[in-house]
Amino acid sequence: PEAAALVEVLKALRAHPAVSWAERQNTGSARIAGRFVRFGWPGCSDVLGMLRDGRFLAVEVKAPKGKLRPEQVVFLERINGAGGVGFIARDLRDVHHELNKLD
Repeated sequence: PEAAALVEVLKALRAHPAVSWAERQNTGSARIAGRFVRFGWPGCSDVLGMLRDGRFLAVEVKAPKGKLRPEQVVFLERINGAGGVGFIARDLRDVHHELNKLD
């Protein structure tokens, strides 16, 4: 369910007139050529981007009953506290709700 929500949220973000760009932020780790490589960082949102007015965008995508981990809460608080826009989205309605209330 979260993968389907991610596809829907990304489409909604990319089509919204307030969004300049939005991309999936892969996280996790892998062993590449014998080296351990980490992608992203703990708490980083699923989607990162930029609004047309220059503000940073971070969207944590969750399934209908999914809950934020503490480090995800902290990351979104940091984005919003610094003047960016960070929120949780479960579907395209959440994207429209959050972005349509912007100045």
